[in-house]
Amino acid sequence: MLEFISAPEAAKKWGISERRVQKLCEENRIPGIVKFSRMWLIPKDAKKPMDKRKKRKDGANYEQ
Repeated sequence: MLEFISAPEAAKKWGISERRVQKLCEENRIPGIVKFSRMWLIPKDAKKPMDKRKKRKDGANYEQ
């Protein structure tokens, strides 16, 4: 069974603001997200999406 975390939990895990996580969800940048009522549910093993403002030499789509 797939386990989920909330936007505040993802924000803490990834070191970004809760609002930024919500924005990433709104933009469909996190695979496997589910919106339940007004709350975003994020797969526990989801990777933090790469900041589009930064370029990586290896061209990876996700930060480690």
